[in-house]
Amino acid sequence: MIFINMKKIILKTRRGILFRSSLLFMLLFLSGCVKEYDTVVDPPEINFRVTYVGVADSVKYVPGDSVTFIRLGLTNPSSINSVHVNIYSSENKKLNNVPVLLKDNGDLTVGDYIQGDSIYSGKFPLSQFYPNGNYRVEYFVEDKYSTTTPVAVKMFTYDNAQSNLPPVVSNLLAPDSAAIGSQAVVLLLTLDVYDPNGLNDIELVYYNSFIPPNGTPALANPIQMFDDGLILEHGDSVAGDGTYSRLVILPSTGVTTGIYRWEFQARDRGKKQSNVIIHNIKIY
Repeated sequence: MIFINMKKIILKTRRGILFRSSLLFMLLFLSGCVKEYDTVVDPPEINFRVTYVGVADSVKYVPGDSVTFIRLGLTNPSSINSVHVNIYSSENKKLNNVPVLLKDNGDLTVGDYIQGDSIYSGKFPLSQFYPNGNYRVEYFVEDKYSTTTPVAVKMFTYDNAQSNLPPVVSNLLAPDSAAIGSQAVVLLLTLDVYDPNGLNDIELVYYNSFIPPNGTPALANPIQMFDDGLILEHGDSVAGDGTYSRLVILPSTGVTTGIYRWEFQARDRGKKQSNVIIHNIKIY
């Protein structure tokens, strides 16, 4: 217990007696009133685990039946509020606008066969216009405390059943010469790319640079070009229009002069290569 001598906090002034509580007194008083607790209540641990992750390893588009079935096995369903997935294409673009719910209710319309078997099921249609390549399914579980946890990832390959034709590159715009100056020089390269299977089928647009005087391949090869609309970073003005761009920066020092050979090309997701456009540029 704390004893306070009140005589020590009586102050006399010309107008009378004033009482003032010192800061020390208040701190001592408050510290004597604080109650300590030795029990902390934590939410109970969620007790479920994944027993099965189901998506076919490869999916091929079939006209009239493009649905892909997605399943997840879990223990202790009483601790689970909901299950959903997100699906990403080979371009790492999310295909579903809203989460795809997986159910364990025996409803065949959502893809579930047996109610209460702890296998949560759903389905998702894949378009013929989606690009070929490796796709990703990310699984999430929301528990009864409304906490959502990522629990699994499954990859599969998708074949849109279209005949794979190679891309075509054309309309290269690049300078024929450039002079090294007292400051860095920026060159803009642009290239039109077409793919019979759609622009989504383009995997990479690039060029290889060969250095004078002996045509030695540059260490940076292949040098990527971009169709992302990032004009300051890559020189591309419109994203997704099939025109690929690249900014080339020539520093004021350290550049080998002479005639460079640049070879421009594109590759699709089926690994088919386009035609090659060769361009020579004189750096002096």
